[in-house]
Amino acid sequence: MGSELEDKIQFAWMNQEDDAEETALPSAWYEVLSVLHMMAMLRLSQANSLLLPKTSLEGYHTKVSEENKRASVEVFLKAAGHLECAMHQVLPRMSPEKRKGLPVDLSEGVLKATCMQALGQAIDVQLGLAIDSPKATLAVKRRLACEMVKCWQQAHESIADIPLLDGWGEKHRLFVKWKHMEAKAAAYYYHGLILDEGNTEKSHRAAVAALQSAEESLRESRAVCEAFHTASPFSRSPTLWGSMKYLHDKIHKDSNCKVRINKDLYSNVDRTHETVPALPDFAVALQPEEYRLPRTDAASAND
Repeated sequence: MGSELEDKIQFAWMNQEDDAEETALPSAWYEVLSVLHMMAMLRLSQANSLLLPKTSLEGYHTKVSEENKRASVEVFLKAAGHLECAMHQVLPRMSPEKRKGLPVDLSEGVLKATCMQALGQAIDVQLGLAIDSPKATLAVKRRLACEMVKCWQQAHESIADIPLLDGWGEKHRLFVKWKHMEAKAAAYYYHGLILDEGNTEKSHRAAVAALQSAEESLRESRAVCEAFHTASPFSRSPTLWGSMKYLHDKIHKDSNCKVRINKDLYSNVDRTHETVPALPDFAVALQPEEYRLPRTDAASAND
């Protein structure tokens, strides 16, 4: 990468989230960064295609197989690995001047957000598998949901201050917010169910607060989902699938049920200002699949 031609060849790539349609830089590391980003996007597309229900010859949608779901998790981790490589092995080799010329698409914040997005989507698939498994406990489901919240929270924080324009950039921001609120709804739902297993008034009141928070997060996620699909470029809202297909109705039903039961048990208690219990802090178990740049004969050098 450190050849004498380094600054004499312009590498050009089309942008999606930047205000400039194209960015051209005389940097081989910019070319490597762009290729890694493209590889990650292709992996994300591949993973999501594995989760699409197939249409039979009779025109019916068939269920996504467990094999495809597990395969999608592996592909999401590969996508995250490409992005981690871009952040930790390529960006540091570019001079500050060259990094300033990068498009928003390849900024560290967007790369980090997309990496955490890949992990969050992988955990969402795992949660869906846990929901379908009679052996998975509430504790397992809560942990997965809380890990998912952590991933989407980091994704949200990574792009919060990045000047993403209307169009694909704003759509990306809305997608992250939408999935973050869905994850919070799932986490508070399972946290509330576990708290409700306690035998004290305090645990029951905390359970109600958690379940009501789950319902509020779900309502907000619906609003953001609508904003995402109506934002340009317009997209069609898909039918519910995965973990939210199960949780969408369960959250509302169980929240109302627990509120009624606890109101009867503790009719003398004012729960109007009940504090929402904090979610447990779990480390994210899934990690990006490591990707290393191919070795080259020439010695590498910074730009």
